[in-house]
Amino acid sequence: MLTELNRLRVRAARSRGKARLSLQDLEAATGVPKSSLSNYLNGRSLMPMDVLDRLLLALGVPPAEAGAWATRWERITGDRLGTARSILGPQISAARGADPAPPTGADSPAPDRPGPALPAPAQLPLATGAFTGRQDALAELDELLTDVDLRPRAPIIGVVTGDAGVGKTTLVIHWAQRARERFPDGQLHVNLRGFDPARTPVPPAAALRDLLDAFDVPRHRIPTGLDAQINLFRTLLTGRRMLLVLDNARDTDHVRPLLPGSAGCLVLVTSRGQLPGLVAVEGARPVTLPLLRAEESRTLLTHRLGERRVAAEPSAVDELVDRCAGLPLALAVVAARAATHPHFPLAAVADELRNAPRRLDPLGGADPGIDVRAVLACSYRRVSAPAARLFRLFGLVPGPDIGIAAVASLAGVPVAQVRPPLAELVQGHLVTEHRPGRFTCHDLLRAYAGELVDADPEPDRRAATRRVLDHYLHAAHGAERPLQPPRGPIALAEPAPGVTPERLDDRAAALVWFAAEHRVLVAAVEHAADTGHDGHAWQLAAACVSFFDLRGHWHDWTGTQEIALNAARRLGDRAAEAHAHRFLGGAATRLGRFVDAHTHQSRALELFGELGDRLNQAFTHRSLGWIAERSGQHATALRHDLLALELFRRTGDRGGEARTLNSVGWCHAQLGDHRQAIADCERALALLDEQGDLDGVAMTLDSLGYVHRLLGEHARAVELYRRAREIFVALGDRHGEAEAGANLGDTLREAGDPEQAAAAWRHALAILDDVDDPKAAGVRASLDELVCAELDPDGPRTGRRRRQSG
Repeated sequence: MLTELNRLRVRAARSRGKARLSLQDLEAATGVPKSSLSNYLNGRSLMPMDVLDRLLLALGVPPAEAGAWATRWERITGDRLGTARSILGPQISAARGADPAPPTGADSPAPDRPGPALPAPAQLPLATGAFTGRQDALAELDELLTDVDLRPRAPIIGVVTGDAGVGKTTLVIHWAQRARERFPDGQLHVNLRGFDPARTPVPPAAALRDLLDAFDVPRHRIPTGLDAQINLFRTLLTGRRMLLVLDNARDTDHVRPLLPGSAGCLVLVTSRGQLPGLVAVEGARPVTLPLLRAEESRTLLTHRLGERRVAAEPSAVDELVDRCAGLPLALAVVAARAATHPHFPLAAVADELRNAPRRLDPLGGADPGIDVRAVLACSYRRVSAPAARLFRLFGLVPGPDIGIAAVASLAGVPVAQVRPPLAELVQGHLVTEHRPGRFTCHDLLRAYAGELVDADPEPDRRAATRRVLDHYLHAAHGAERPLQPPRGPIALAEPAPGVTPERLDDRAAALVWFAAEHRVLVAAVEHAADTGHDGHAWQLAAACVSFFDLRGHWHDWTGTQEIALNAARRLGDRAAEAHAHRFLGGAATRLGRFVDAHTHQSRALELFGELGDRLNQAFTHRSLGWIAERSGQHATALRHDLLALELFRRTGDRGGEARTLNSVGWCHAQLGDHRQAIADCERALALLDEQGDLDGVAMTLDSLGYVHRLLGEHARAVELYRRAREIFVALGDRHGEAEAGANLGDTLREAGDPEQAAAAWRHALAILDDVDDPKAAGVRASLDELVCAELDPDGPRTGRRRRQSG
């Protein structure tokens, strides 16, 4: 009481001094006699509430501050003057004549405790007992506590964002309960219901009234205007250390009126939106909550179902984790289903998820708050019509993610036009930009988008699918040109209207693009075949061959060409079938399956012959020569290479001629005609260098290194192998790099440098193992021999090399 009285006395003295108000002036303004005012201000009698109101008005106290004064004064007096006097009389007597405490601010003295005498609310909800993981996010929230201590001039704001159902509220409440002792003046919580599937959002004015109720502010003391309510709320929080949780905010405007205006407070906002305005203007720190990792998902199920039950069915648990896509809400629904039926095997619950007509059907419930579809629908309903259409189209995306140019083609609009709705989806956490310019959404969101797009007109869906497949087809063929594909040109139809193909004429840019789109392209080939776009299926598969060969993705090469072959047969397109057979043969050769390789290449040669396609006959003869050479049939290999050389010359393909000369030289070396081999390879090298074919140059340097090694010219061979390896590295050709490195190791061993040989082999072996090349066994055997026994300088001289692609 004395503290509040001193505050008022100082406030009155300062205000009177500024306005030059005498007691007579205050008497005139308030209608209260001077003697009574003097008694009130000196503590000789307790001031009634109506007098306080008139006095504050006369002193020019702002409405928000006046409301705070009235609230704390009313809490002390309760307008029960007789009771208050009986309780506080001795204190008033003791204080009579005492000097007021010295002020510390412009208008108030140093209090016993900062701020008005108000309750310390404890409104945090109960934390869940099944909380697991989230260590990174918890650490980020812990850093906010440090900011509260180190930044004394402003409140600290954290914005926890993430997908619907990802557990934002669970995280914040868990952390807040753990940190509540750091906020002795109280913890406030408001569910703003910004994305509630069953109820409307809470307006800021209603939320403010609830917050003021937490301080026992009488309703008749709450101002009618929103701005005045905001000022009153901020005044009440001044000088206090409080935690304020604003849960489930719709957007920045939903929370901005509820923010404190002074230091000492920490505000945690949860929202499905990113709230960039709050981050940019108020300096809020964003904390993005990702999906649970697989191990965290298993731990969550263990907490809810018990360790014994989870350990008993690990395969079923793995499937549950996979089908819930790391979304805590989905895991909670599945766990509830299993917990309420303790005698059901978890495999039966997994079967329900696997066999449901629609993926989200088993993840629903009577309560909209735990129905995954209803929760996702609430986010979807909040976005604009263009963003909603774009989200539906994500149900047609063939791969795990998509670049912005492909998004534009999918939507049939220019890139500039697709950016705003795409940004809206990202801000609403319906889509994630997981890498710069690449967008995705988790499996359950994708399933929901698929349900929505299924309701769109079928012609619209088919047109969108055609556009996105056209995008990948034309971009892949453009990116393949700098990689010099081992085949004749393939004629493509014009892209559909609205397609924005990417231009990739530079080799380095092409390799970057292929690496980014690798999984997408494999999925797009499958999607094309599944949706009846067989022409796209085989042509897109053909465009990926050079990249798959360069990076050693031979199983993807095989899988996409098997789809291509079936698509070609459905189309009755013999040229497409011939290409698919030839490329399947190339992949089989890489994997050491020479019988299958020969069968496919022979069929390709037959079909190209029927079609009169001399250029692709030439490529196929080269492929058959490669198989024969790998099988030790060097004379047969030379025959095929000479036939290919003649066909390349007749068709005027100088690049094919140059590369085939290298193969001819290699065959002569295998047959013992070393000088002829050098002559052929040097002619090839000159042609390749003239055409700027660095890949062909590297392969020919590798061949020359081998011939000089056979002649015992190890220093020259080492130099050539190292040059070849450097070019392969610069080209991003991992397999060429590995083969040149393995050959370099063989040569260094023979030259008496086992240490350098071992280093070259180890580097080559790491790549060969990574790409599952059968030649890895030979390199590993060489390393083992080097460790376990003395080298035999007269041992067999082999050549491990990359002869060609395709």
